[in-house]
Amino acid sequence: MRYKQGHFKPKNLEKYKGDPTKIVYRSQWELKLMLYLDHKPSILWWKSEEIAIPYRSPVDNKIHRYFPDFIVGLINSEGKRETVMIEVKPKTQTKETTKPAKVSKRYINEVFTWGVNKAKWNAAENYCADRGWVFKIMTEDHLGIK
Repeated sequence: MRYKQGHFKPKNLEKYKGDPTKIVYRSQWELKLMLYLDHKPSILWWKSEEIAIPYRSPVDNKIHRYFPDFIVGLINSEGKRETVMIEVKPKTQTKETTKPAKVSKRYINEVFTWGVNKAKWNAAENYCADRGWVFKIMTEDHLGIK
């Protein structure tokens, strides 16, 4: 993944719910999704990193705050209004790492990353379930970027 970062300026300001001068993308994938959200007619509104969800980290057993990438209000394929929370991640970070024959620093970092991500996503799923929302993780496969 390229770590292209910058500030996004929406063309459809009425769709963005939050401060449009503080929209930051941290990857080309997030930028691509922002462009889609800003222009797609079925997207009614969207927010980027506007809410904090508490979660307990398995690394230090402390409560931290998770800021999901996007919250989106849309008209779904059935024509119904729906709210979706979206996290954009590389596919490699969305599944548990297989233990290699020889444990390396890289493997240990991947295990920590997976554990923290899983804790965040469990908290997000519960947050969404309480509100009748949907939680989705989007990868390069969903965004058409290789």
